[in-house]
Amino acid sequence: MIRLILVDDHPVVRHGLRGMLEAEPDLTVVGEASSGPEGVALAAEARPDIVLMDLRMPGGDGVEATARILATVPGVRVLVLTTYESDRDILRAIEAGAGGYLLKDASPADLAAAVRAAARGETVLAPSVASTLVRKVRSPAPPALSARETQVLGLVARGLTNADIGRALFITEATVKTHLLRAFAKLEVADRTAAVTKAMSLGLI
Repeated sequence: MIRLILVDDHPVVRHGLRGMLEAEPDLTVVGEASSGPEGVALAAEARPDIVLMDLRMPGGDGVEATARILATVPGVRVLVLTTYESDRDILRAIEAGAGGYLLKDASPADLAAAVRAAARGETVLAPSVASTLVRKVRSPAPPALSARETQVLGLVARGLTNADIGRALFITEATVKTHLLRAFAKLEVADRTAAVTKAMSLGLI
């Protein structure tokens, strides 16, 4: 028998999940929680095999709760079950140690199969989530600007000249130019405007 707890702030969702899962002969729900902190406490008490974890809840999100459960409850597996599939949500959950990421539009059969797979130690991902992770892995990492290069580009974005930047940072104008040239090379651009535009598009400034 695979023992589960449900962590979701919507009682109707928990009720539906319980009914869906307990219709399976090898699955049983041993507890429910309505927030991240409640889920952490319940997992420590009930010692389930699987935690079905919502992501966005009051009083602490599911990512934080996932990390805490995995750090304190040996052998447990956490499956995220959410309506959200943004890149940021997916990556944060996987980095926290979640053993799977499913969406709430999953069919009962798919959800039960995912729980069984997670209990076997497999990683379970909704198809759209798997595609997102593959795309992120294949995407080149943004260039790594130094702290000073980032600072200089940020001041360029505010319209300051090299001389103004030098005075603001207590460095020479020649040093400002050196930082800019290094930033241009890393960003693969040829001028200040292109450097600022690309750095902003990459979220570097």
